[in-house]
Amino acid sequence: MPLLPKTSPFSRRTLLRGLGGSAVLGALAGCGVPAAYVAPGDRAATDRSTTERRLTWANWPLYIDTDDADPSRRPTLEAFEEETGISVAYVEEINDNDEFFGKISPSLMNHQPTDRDLIVISDWMCGRFVRLGWVQEMDRSHQPNVTQYLDPLLRSPAFDPGRAFTVPWQSGITGIAYNRRRLGREVRHVSDLWADDLKGRVTLLSGMDEAFALLMQGNGVDITDWTADDFHTMCDQVERQVARGQVRRFTGNDYIKDLSSGDVLACQAYSGDVIQLQADDPDIEFVVPEEGAELWSESLMIPNLARHKANAERLIDFYYRPEVAAELAAWVNYVCPVPAARDVLASSDDEETAALAEDPLIFPDAAMRERLAIARDIAAGERAEFAKRWNGIVGV
Repeated sequence: MPLLPKTSPFSRRTLLRGLGGSAVLGALAGCGVPAAYVAPGDRAATDRSTTERRLTWANWPLYIDTDDADPSRRPTLEAFEEETGISVAYVEEINDNDEFFGKISPSLMNHQPTDRDLIVISDWMCGRFVRLGWVQEMDRSHQPNVTQYLDPLLRSPAFDPGRAFTVPWQSGITGIAYNRRRLGREVRHVSDLWADDLKGRVTLLSGMDEAFALLMQGNGVDITDWTADDFHTMCDQVERQVARGQVRRFTGNDYIKDLSSGDVLACQAYSGDVIQLQADDPDIEFVVPEEGAELWSESLMIPNLARHKANAERLIDFYYRPEVAAELAAWVNYVCPVPAARDVLASSDDEETAALAEDPLIFPDAAMRERLAIARDIAAGERAEFAKRWNGIVGV
């Protein structure tokens, strides 16, 4: 079973920059223009899965296990192909949620196939696709492993109750990372970021969708049911901290460099990044604050008019076998959406691999799980207003 990846998979986790390069399409989706919506009866094409033993899968770079000796080989995917006889065209073409939305949305809004049977995007963007009716409901009779093994914490997000249209590929936590040795104390609360000894040594994430939930949780907000007032209260607070020089800057994944160098002592961070950082610097710690932290996913979806829907459903279910999920988790180091994979890793003869079963950033323990929540996503009618407010603070 492979050990830690040589490159952090979070290098591909990118941020929402306002309405980004897909401003027109984003505004169209955000406003729910009727012409863009596809009714349930118009989403399916004739499924060719029984006669065409193949499918096309679009994913992010560095987001699947590879062979250490030959990075062009993907052991779990090869195992699926050998077992089922279904060939998979695996395309690492997703580098940004908005960019990919802009790439395939013309086909979807014009009721044309995307030539992709399976895609993986962040849940806040999945919410946009679900609202527009651009994805097909999955047949759970083809997915007994998903039904049995999907983490209960991930089963029913607000944008897709019951996960009818989406299945988590991997999950993660947005929390706080800090250097305990350099800071000389613990960080336990979101409010600790505003302490005087951290002035000018704090970074926050620049992406609105990535940043807002944790900051609201610091104010005691239930992020599963937050309001516009909660959002603006949080923005008021961040504006005050920016004005007093508390926040060094807003970042994407480049907070990793700042934290490693010591320029920053505490920051908003992703759990998967910290696993990688800890391998080089054990003084860096990741905290799920006592007020809670955001649990998020990037999820598999079958777009409208996909020609190999049953094959795609079968592949999804394959990755929900605990032994397959364990092999993937050992490589990508995300929060595994299949808790049963923990026992598989724990039984490994390799000590480093077995140790991953005890890593709470891959398998959160009971105490941590109680503090995790999936945020209600930003609704279509809210996005333009909130993006304008947030981007004014960030300076986008």
